[in-house]
Amino acid sequence: MDGQSRFPRQRTSSGDAYRSGPVQGPAGGTGTALPGATAPGCALHRRLHLTLDPADLVAVGSVRHRLRTALSHWGVPELSDTAELLSSELVTNALLHTGKGAVFDAVLGTDHRLRIEVQDGTTRLPGRRREPDAEYATSGRGLLLVEALADAWGVQLRGDGKVTWFELATP
Repeated sequence: MDGQSRFPRQRTSSGDAYRSGPVQGPAGGTGTALPGATAPGCALHRRLHLTLDPADLVAVGSVRHRLRTALSHWGVPELSDTAELLSSELVTNALLHTGKGAVFDAVLGTDHRLRIEVQDGTTRLPGRRREPDAEYATSGRGLLLVEALADAWGVQLRGDGKVTWFELATP
């Protein structure tokens, strides 16, 4: 069963305009640009890139804190609450359900649209709980929150795993 039949509103794609890659400079960097370096405020300075170890659930709090700090520095603190909540869900899912680490990327585009990507090392697509008592479970609603609160979201399979992503537009 593919991701579309599990989550009908989910969008998948074979290619996105944004690709994860090496960090080009400090996230939210400040100061005077050196010759040949990018100026503060450019797209390279509106990127947060974090690598998380397998099962390091304590790191989820650090991701939230660093994301809130970055969004404030980038001038879009109004995205913080929703971005933190949804990022926590995706990072927690990656760390709990894959047995591998995760790579977290947040990029604020020039259109002030925030894109969060969480890459993990498994191609198993996320799914909803299927147990009869799932309605009363204390977990398992993370992707429902992502679906309800994100402007767009989806899962992209890659050769080395998958990327679960969402986007938020500034109000």
